[in-house]
Amino acid sequence: MIPIRDDTPRFSTPFITYFLIIANVLVFIYELMIGAQSEAALNSLISEFGIVPRVDVAILTGSTHISPAAAIIPIFTSMFLHGSWIHIIGNMWVLWIFGDNIEDYLGHFKYLIFYLASGLGAALLHIALNINSRMPSVGASGAIAGVMGAYFILYPKARVLTVVPLIVFFTFWHLPAWIVLGYWFLVQFLSGAATAIAATTQTTGGVAFWAHVGGFVTGIVLIKILPPRLRRFSR
Repeated sequence: MIPIRDDTPRFSTPFITYFLIIANVLVFIYELMIGAQSEAALNSLISEFGIVPRVDVAILTGSTHISPAAAIIPIFTSMFLHGSWIHIIGNMWVLWIFGDNIEDYLGHFKYLIFYLASGLGAALLHIALNINSRMPSVGASGAIAGVMGAYFILYPKARVLTVVPLIVFFTFWHLPAWIVLGYWFLVQFLSGAATAIAATTQTTGGVAFWAHVGGFVTGIVLIKILPPRLRRFSR
């Protein structure tokens, strides 16, 4: 199922959502420029600023003399790196649909903290369940999963126009948000569970399902803790 748009109104301008989308796009353009010059340089960039679980675990457990900052910084920089056009378009599209309402609810600053904290929760679960992986993980999907988790709690009955494939046809349905987002989370959880054994020795790339699960759950927890903005109906 592919969400197209939702019907939840917002009452403020989502400046942080706009900023996050622009920042991600600019970073991706930079990646394309680096890759056009040297594929090795691009791979080095991804390895340095992406999450590499085995390296992070070694640093955080004191198994190496590298500064802990080398493990912490990539957790946040990885949220602004993407591996392909499909990767970034998919992530930014979902952020565009659901992010404005969460920002509207929390306010700009708290929303930014919420977004980064969701990405942190996603990264920590990914690292914990892939401790031997040497593959760098990049993408905003963990943080955006937090946005989806918050939307699932705040606006479960919102109508989401969704593309639903039926065998060889594609249909458009207006579905409740809890179905669209709940289905997405269930797929991520089951996919992560199905690859749990292989993930402990992962040496090839793939979808970071557990990062999605971690981000979604973190978003649910945070939206229950963080208070809404005081003046939600002013621009």
